Amino acid sequence: MSINVGVFGATGYTGLELIGILENHPGVEILFATSESSAGKSLRELSPRAPDLFLISSAEAPFDQIDCAFLCLPHTRSAPIAAKALEQGVKVIDLSADLRIDDPAVYEQWYKVAHPNPELLPVPYVIPELSERENLKNAPCIANPGCYATAALLGILPLAIEGLFLPDTPIIVDAKSGVSGAGKTPKVHTLFCEVHGNFYPYAIGRAHRHISEIEQEMVRAGLEAGRLIFSPHLLPTDRGIIATVYAQISDMEAALEAFDGQFAGEPLVHLLPEGELASLAHVTRTPLAVISLTPVTGSLLIVSVAIDNLLKGASSQAVQNFNLMFGLDETLGLLPFQGGVA
Repeated sequence: MSINVGVFGATGYTGLELIGILENHPGVEILFATSESSAGKSLRELSPRAPDLFLISSAEAPFDQIDCAFLCLPHTRSAPIAAKALEQGVKVIDLSADLRIDDPAVYEQWYKVAHPNPELLPVPYVIPELSERENLKNAPCIANPGCYATAALLGILPLAIEGLFLPDTPIIVDAKSGVSGAGKTPKVHTLFCEVHGNFYPYAIGRAHRHISEIEQEMVRAGLEAGRLIFSPHLLPTDRGIIATVYAQISDMEAALEAFDGQFAGEPLVHLLPEGELASLAHVTRTPLAVISLTPVTGSLLIVSVAIDNLLKGASSQAVQNFNLMFGLDETLGLLPFQGGVA
């Protein structure tokens, strides 16, 4: 028996990737896909590798025909649709920022707009490998983490959970992302001629919006707010993220054991052998995360995490969370990986 789903915002990069995965998922039937700007067209007209799905507007979405809604929408536009779906008993996987932050005041601080549906908060914020999976079955709604946040937290939380960060030291995350992380809306700084042969930081220090969710989860794991220094950079490539965490720790052996204990046996997060460093080539166009650990001194550990920003940083992680929500095998539709239409 198939689980009927609808995909809102199907023409963006994450929406297209999600459609590609769900088309190959043996437990799913896509009943509709939405686009405000391209309603009335076939998705294949917009992306030649996409399935021939007729696009409708979100106002036309038949919620009574689906079991789950995937929301690949901009912030502020996602929460009202989540509210409508939940009112009708439809489960929600939200890939926007709207449901990631527990406190609507913090959301407003970082996104410069009042939260459209604060009554929905909080909802589970789920990186499966860092979550209590057994609590997710039958959850009505899951907030899918951001791409930078996924990479950073995979490198930070194993140490935080074990209390291994030295007190009063900054936690520095130096991150690089491909241009698809900026979305499909045209912007001058993401034009080919601006990006090609170039490489630069942006929103560095404590300015990037993903700090809000990274720090929320760090505090939940016992760290103090304000310690995170986050420096994102734009890579002249289409996709992929590497986040390098510089961690001052109290016990190197315990730190290495913390990562092994957290991720041993995980099918979608791989710890690399000693001496091998995480790279985009390990992960692009896959649902995997890879992590390398480099002890530098007695107290400095460099943790490098590589993910595909559109997959483990968005759409494939959303399918992981969907599988957990419906009590399916977590890797169903993801291994062996056959998705990808973007």
